[in-house]
Amino acid sequence: MNVTFAISEPEVRRILPVLQQLRPDFEVETLLKQIQIQQQAGYQIAYVESEAGDILCVSGFTISMNLAWGKHMYIADFVSDEQYRSTGAGSRLINWLKEYAKEMGCKQLHLDSGVNRFLAHKFYLREGFHIASHHFALKDV
Repeated sequence: MNVTFAISEPEVRRILPVLQQLRPDFEVETLLKQIQIQQQAGYQIAYVESEAGDILCVSGFTISMNLAWGKHMYIADFVSDEQYRSTGAGSRLINWLKEYAKEMGCKQLHLDSGVNRFLAHKFYLREGFHIASHHFALKDV
């Protein structure tokens, strides 16, 4: 299983069907445009591809700095294709993200996960994450 960056439009288009499993409210073209806007602000996408060329797992993330965490990686999107869950692809990508974060000088790795995503929480806990805080949001500001 290879980990690769999706940078160009054709590369991003390849990962969209998997990313849509996490973000189903987006139409393909709207999702592509939003990713392109976010890439201009530092958003990066890495994905796991099988030897046969199937996209198994996708993660969108940023590297940033703030007072609370110092230099850190924030995983905004993480999803394994439904048909390839429990194949090791998610662990492969999380381990790659940890190493990449270290290479970039990050001291911490953070993510949020919806409160109802119990299987995802089990996965993140198994991968060494711990529940560090509650995330609060105001949607209609």
